[in-house]
Amino acid sequence: MMPSLRPSRPVASKLPRPGKQPAVENTQPEKVEGNQIKRSPSSPQGGAKKRSAFGDITNAHKHLQVLQKKKEGQKCAFKKNKNVPSNEVTKNNELNIRKTQKKIATEVVVPQVKEDKVEEKNEPDQKKFQPPVEIPEQKVFPPGVEDIDQDAVDDPFATSEYAMDIFRYMQEREEKFLLTNYMEIQTDISKEMRSILVDWMVEVQENFELNHETLYLAVKLVDHYLSVSVSMKEKLQLLGSTAVLIASKFEERCPPCLDDFLYICDDAYRREELVAMEMEILQKLNFDINIPVPYRFLRRFAKCAHANMETLTLARYACELTLQEYDFVQESASKLAASCLLLALKMKELGDWSATLQHYSGYQIKDLVPLVKRLNFLLTYQPNEKLKAVRAKYSHRVFYEVAKMPPLDMLKLEEALQS
Repeated sequence: MMPSLRPSRPVASKLPRPGKQPAVENTQPEKVEGNQIKRSPSSPQGGAKKRSAFGDITNAHKHLQVLQKKKEGQKCAFKKNKNVPSNEVTKNNELNIRKTQKKIATEVVVPQVKEDKVEEKNEPDQKKFQPPVEIPEQKVFPPGVEDIDQDAVDDPFATSEYAMDIFRYMQEREEKFLLTNYMEIQTDISKEMRSILVDWMVEVQENFELNHETLYLAVKLVDHYLSVSVSMKEKLQLLGSTAVLIASKFEERCPPCLDDFLYICDDAYRREELVAMEMEILQKLNFDINIPVPYRFLRRFAKCAHANMETLTLARYACELTLQEYDFVQESASKLAASCLLLALKMKELGDWSATLQHYSGYQIKDLVPLVKRLNFLLTYQPNEKLKAVRAKYSHRVFYEVAKMPPLDMLKLEEALQS
């Protein structure tokens, strides 16, 4: 069955307002096409009235009506003047008409003249204020200092033009993340507990095959959290695993999932506890976790010294040993990295602290001597026999077995540093 047509809505006739003539009704009949009624545009329910762009929201139509009335009044005045004798009123009307003609003429002509003048004034200004051509500044280095980023100009991933600024910025941020002796506020944990926790975090980094930057950042997160919050020993492993989770999200391309961290904790904690600890760490640190780590500076300084992979791995071994020791927490990342590299250079007998290393690191050899001696003492005497993760890791042939290399004698090291 065909659907029945809806009855058309009856058009209510509008009553004329008092004092106003009623509107003339449209006498054209409504057109019918295929059961559809087309209403004329003039009807109350007809199509929308056409309007020019912005015509209804401006006063342009009023201005046109005024001009049209003036023109009609001008024609009527001239017709009346032919038959009616002139008097003072007609003379005043003629003067007023002439004034309106002059105003209309100026309204049409003056804006064009002004626009031409503005264009003539803008042409020389555009030529005068052309953007200057940027010329790249040439790098100027002191005598004896080489440009270590020159070979990476064609590599877009190396960002060689920004490398110097990036590491200078990281060194400036070190002052914000200097740690104090936070063990004074901790009542339930000790230095030995922290060392055992970091030793376990090294094993986690190996099992998950995470980047070294992830391990360094996770240890930094633990230290900075403990410097502002008191923790119990029952929650210490939860703190370490959560710090590795946060660092993995920050550094890794494919970080491990949350269930993996619950598994390595032997299901000692629930999922809700791990998420709550993650939120607490981030809030305590104000979500500012871009902390400079020594590992990044170490790669930069090794490039300055043209050190091979074995020498760099030896410096990494000394630097990673410091993660377990609380006495090295207060050292800045760049200074610790420079001292580890200097010790590796002396152990491999590869020369002195060059001018290039001094320029890029910002440290002279006299600034590094006390820290280098402490690092050599750490390699010589193992403070805790329970901490075996780092030494076992760097005893593997993948890391050139640098942990088996005999350390320097303290007297020989002193002579090598003074020469």
